[in-house]
Amino acid sequence: MPQELAYVIITPYSLHKSRTGGILSRLITRTGLELVAARMFAPSAELVQEYSAAIVSANDPQDRRIQELLHAYIIQNLMPDPKTGRRRRLMMLLLKGEDAVRKTRSVVGNISAERRGGETIRDTYGDLIIDENDQVRYFEPAVLAAPNVDEAKLKARIWARYSDTDGGIVENTLAYPAGDRPQRTLVLIKPDNFRFPTGRPGNVIDFFSRTGLYIVGIKVHQMSVAEAMEFYGPVKEVLRTKLKDMVAGKARALIEKEFGFKVPAAEEQQLGDILGPVFGDNQFENIVRFMAGRAPSECTPEQVAQPGTEKCIALIYEGVEAVRKIRDVLGPTDPSKAPPGSIRREFGQTIMVNAAHASDSEENAQRELGIVRVQDNNFRRVVEQVYGVA
Repeated sequence: MPQELAYVIITPYSLHKSRTGGILSRLITRTGLELVAARMFAPSAELVQEYSAAIVSANDPQDRRIQELLHAYIIQNLMPDPKTGRRRRLMMLLLKGEDAVRKTRSVVGNISAERRGGETIRDTYGDLIIDENDQVRYFEPAVLAAPNVDEAKLKARIWARYSDTDGGIVENTLAYPAGDRPQRTLVLIKPDNFRFPTGRPGNVIDFFSRTGLYIVGIKVHQMSVAEAMEFYGPVKEVLRTKLKDMVAGKARALIEKEFGFKVPAAEEQQLGDILGPVFGDNQFENIVRFMAGRAPSECTPEQVAQPGTEKCIALIYEGVEAVRKIRDVLGPTDPSKAPPGSIRREFGQTIMVNAAHASDSEENAQRELGIVRVQDNNFRRVVEQVYGVA
């Protein structure tokens, strides 16, 4: 079967209620599809009008009343706030694979006032409450998704057309009390969470939601070797120097065991001076390979700048004390030393394979954001590769 592209829009309300992680986990684990792109949007009135006009369709299996409810919901909840002019935040995900649209829709579910279970995303996170006079008292669909391939193509192309002007790192969508100084920080959900379809990426986002911070940028990213080398460049010299004593001690123990004589302290130090930088360089190669899929020594010059073979999710969180709050939930680099309830204690394995990265200062956040470039629009590129230019 040909590869299809399905979209899912996480509504402003679902984002506000920190349901993003749970929704993403269900989509990945229950569809088995590949998450190929993600983008934050702060839609303009023009985008909302065009998208809402395509909602009522004879091709949608849901009845006309539900379609009209969705149309009204989109106008009311995705339009810029009529009082303040502030735009609303939403997140759009693209999933790719065979039969992607049907699989995605089956996990999203349809809307019905009669459903009381938790089988689908809408069963769990959506609501449709009808009163005794058959009037709608409350309606929240949780997510928006296309019912079939034709509708998916039409609507994904609409969002792709606006993805430069209305998408990326969203600005001025949040209000803060006077005197508050929000920060932005970068989080990378690392490649160890994408070895096979698993709920781990969503679970990690769920942990971060405890901070009360807001997601203002998201990108599915394949880090190049060049990007990985620049990103982790500051740790290279640290690895070359701080591991000298450890390397020296292990080398001394092996020599004494193998050759049966004691290595004096001065010679042990020399072993560290010689082998420490070599070992540090090897560790740096391993870090780059883990993040990009190739080590620098394994690349041709042409491959260094090409997108890597490993996937991560880059997120920008915004809020007061964002750097500290994210680092507190993440935990220390070594998972064995991370406290219970932290991400690295829960999901980490080693100092390198430790689930996620977070900037350790505002200055480093700016440096790292300049490398990862969450604002770059691979969302539009993915839509146009599959469905063509609108």
